[in-house]
Amino acid sequence: MNFDNLSNVFSTIKNAEAVGKSECIVKPANSKVITEILKIIQKSGYIGEFESIDDGKGGYFKVNLLGNINDCRAIKPRHSVQKNDFVKFEKRYLPSMDFGILIISTSNGIQKHNDVKNKIGGVLLGYIY
Repeated sequence: MNFDNLSNVFSTIKNAEAVGKSECIVKPANSKVITEILKIIQKSGYIGEFESIDDGKGGYFKVNLLGNINDCRAIKPRHSVQKNDFVKFEKRYLPSMDFGILIISTSNGIQKHNDVKNKIGGVLLGYIY
């Protein structure tokens, strides 16, 4: 039984990277949130190309790994972040400043903490470095 799809995505990618695989399968693929997070991770250079494959059971993503990930996790409980609190959570979850990204759900969509426009707040979803 699957309770937290986002946590499963991060743990699948992290475990495949730790073993040294060149690709992994992430299930399910019917979530727009997971699609947006994979796009952000890809643009940041942590994973390669990924494709969504529909198998009639919710589908899955086939993700090419580059070997650039040290750690990635979903943040639980999901903390609300104000526009002035990004530095505090960077210190808590990332090893150093400007190394890695925090993934935040804002009213403008899912974004990296560096790309948040108008310095609005949101909810922390995960981190990767």
